[in-house]
Amino acid sequence: MKEIKFPFLDHIGAVLIRCENGEAEVELKTQPYHLQHLGFVHGGVISTLMDNTGWYAAVSNLAEGYTSVTMEIKINYLKPASGKTLKAVAAVKRQGRSTSFVTIELFDEEKLVAFATGTYAVLEDKSK
Repeated sequence: MKEIKFPFLDHIGAVLIRCENGEAEVELKTQPYHLQHLGFVHGGVISTLMDNTGWYAAVSNLAEGYTSVTMEIKINYLKPASGKTLKAVAAVKRQGRSTSFVTIELFDEEKLVAFATGTYAVLEDKSK
């Protein structure tokens, strides 16, 4: 697994489970601060998990010296999430020289609650 740290996910309590060969998995044990006013997981938490899991899938396919950023993400919220554990699973469907197209599914206790597609730009990593 490619070692990639993302401090924001640590901040919200998410854990990278897997990141390799164009696939990624991120898990979150929900806490009261992840919930909205009706007691369901906030849509912003769901979108954050899905976008970052898609990003991990995209960068797992890239050569050393390259990174990625989100160009576009479309999320379909299928039903409210209210379980103790959320798991986002992403897979690269098409990898090009300048973009990656990724699908992401979000599960609440094994039930699909959201589906997303994301496009991620491939860039030279000049931060190193």
